[in-house]
Amino acid sequence: MTEKKIPDKQCLGDPIEPANIVIFGAAGDLTKRKLVPALLKMLRCGLLHPKSKVIGLFKGRTESDWLESLYQGVRAYAPEVNLDDGQWQTFKTMCKAVPGDLRDNATYDGLKDALETIDGHRNAMFYCAVPPQWYATITTGLKRVGLTDETDGFRRLVIEKPFGMDLESAKKLNGELQASLDESQIYRIDHYLGKESVQNLLVYRFSNSILEPLWNRNFIDHIQISAAESIGIEYRANYYEKSGALRDMIQSHLMQVMTLVAMEPPVEFTADAVRDEKIKVLRAVRPFEKENIKKQTIAAQYSAGKIDGEAVKSYVAEEGVSPESATETLVGARFYIDNWRWQGVPFVLWTGKRLPRRVSEIVIRFRKPPFNLFDTEGNPPLANALVFRVHPDEGISLRMNAKLPGLTTDIKRSVMHAPYSEDGGDISDAYEVLLHDVLSGDATLFSRADEVEESWQIIDPILQAWKDKLSINRYQAGTWEIEGMEELFEGCELGWHKPGH
Repeated sequence: MTEKKIPDKQCLGDPIEPANIVIFGAAGDLTKRKLVPALLKMLRCGLLHPKSKVIGLFKGRTESDWLESLYQGVRAYAPEVNLDDGQWQTFKTMCKAVPGDLRDNATYDGLKDALETIDGHRNAMFYCAVPPQWYATITTGLKRVGLTDETDGFRRLVIEKPFGMDLESAKKLNGELQASLDESQIYRIDHYLGKESVQNLLVYRFSNSILEPLWNRNFIDHIQISAAESIGIEYRANYYEKSGALRDMIQSHLMQVMTLVAMEPPVEFTADAVRDEKIKVLRAVRPFEKENIKKQTIAAQYSAGKIDGEAVKSYVAEEGVSPESATETLVGARFYIDNWRWQGVPFVLWTGKRLPRRVSEIVIRFRKPPFNLFDTEGNPPLANALVFRVHPDEGISLRMNAKLPGLTTDIKRSVMHAPYSEDGGDISDAYEVLLHDVLSGDATLFSRADEVEESWQIIDPILQAWKDKLSINRYQAGTWEIEGMEELFEGCELGWHKPGH
């Protein structure tokens, strides 16, 4: 069996080939906020080969201006990097610029000339830190100049979500990418799967035999997968108005986590073996019928309120948002997986912005005891729960029943907690893990074309049902008082689990 090794940040990782790391949109926010900080930390701890080159494509500024903007961006958005002058100077020597317009053939000719042969290879990773409408232009340009050919080194393309906005556009995008590249060269990045706590879910499941006998419909009542955020949409109004929470979080991040929770053990820990099991889960998801969508889903939008004592404005008052917008900032959906293991077990996925706190959890709620032996005047036994905390305070907790001390059989809730990082050590950022995986050629944590299309096929009926909505329910920012959430969990043992409660 091939094991995937997640390098420890305190140690050197496996040897990795040097490569040309090409960033399209190298002057944008994603590059400054996420990519460059990740590359700097990878370089520091040995996950990035020091001979590698970082090639930025942009227009409208000089190379020195670009580098200065990266430096200021890291200082402003990633103070945890603890960047010093020596480290920055080392990184600067690895960088070069290819100014130009992505629509101009000369830009790709210049890029081809800029790629360096390092240790006998011209390996290249192309990162598209640009809106999706540019992906086909970029891949066509790369193919025209021969930069999709792998005769002199690997060629890997990384694209950010959204991978389409519905099934039709996802199929179109996949077709455009596959016209220039082999599917094995395409890495659809989902930073949520790069979180070490999400990856650790597979280790918990498949390396602890105590869980396997319980991991099915006979013992599990329902499963909740959540991502609550206290922030609003920040600077993303243009994207969010087109997307909404259903596209932004459910179709991608949370459905991916659902497949990891529900999948069967793969025959080996390789990219295709894992992804084959994930797509089996998606194909078993019960289709949303038009008449059931209102009962199985909830959508709402935040109004003005207070977070941590500070007043925050409503979604429709955010810069760039239409005052008449009916875009959902909170969404929940109740899924069923029609297979032998999960028949009849609800999977409730939900996410929302401007909630009281930022916390993401996976709650495995077990069935209640079949007979209540301790039916006293005290608290009756509650259903057990296994909670995987994705963020913050990554770890796992088991909620069980125990006897109160003293001459009584009254029951209290006992929580056993196992933090993911017991010694307080640093946990790798998702982009560090995923960039390292691309450079290593490990596609386990990246979506395949058929996965993307299958997930859109599941979500499309909801999108169609909501397409012409003119109004939407609202919830006050900073509260858990959300109309319809309790109804979404109807019949689920103990109902809605509010994260952190």
